[in-house]
Amino acid sequence: MGRLNKLPNGVRYPSHKEWQLLKKLPKWLLLGTLVFATPLLHAWWQYGDLLTRDIERTAMFLGLLFTFWFFIGATTIGLIVIIIMKGPGYVSDPYYLPKEDKALENPPKKQ
Repeated sequence: MGRLNKLPNGVRYPSHKEWQLLKKLPKWLLLGTLVFATPLLHAWWQYGDLLTRDIERTAMFLGLLFTFWFFIGATTIGLIVIIIMKGPGYVSDPYYLPKEDKALENPPKKQ
């Protein structure tokens, strides 16, 4: 017997937008990284050091870059959770209720 068995009468919902969005995330990650990192790369190319000139601008673009990466990561996790939840249900140790199976009910004790 396997560790996890599919639930009987389990409903599996068809996938829709989550796979389409998950396939687009690498492109969004690359394009967003380029958008937020381009000013930093330009400043580094021109001046050779990011901390000598306009540190507020450097900090702002690094903050935007890390925030963008966070949102892409959170979106990825959310989409993976949706994909898992739409799949079939599994059970490891089913717990049958006594009302469903009369053989599991305890007979009244005689005194």
